[in-house]
Amino acid sequence: MSEEAVSTWPRRGTIWKIKVNAGDSVDEGDVLVIIESMKMEMPIEANDPGTVKEVRAKEGQPVNEGDVLLVIDD
Repeated sequence: MSEEAVSTWPRRGTIWKIKVNAGDSVDEGDVLVIIESMKMEMPIEANDPGTVKEVRAKEGQPVNEGDVLLVIDD
């Protein structure tokens, strides 16, 4: 049985760079997205290995607390 992990963002910011695409395999610690918040770049890393099922964010898009950025299927 597969399980989905949803990557969310804990505060306001802007998507600076999306490092993965749907269908990409990722390992624990891989950088998925880089967010700019308070003039700092903050990487969002994979917590577990899996395959990116869906990218819901776009570069330049503002994001708020709890927004779903992407879905990873393991």
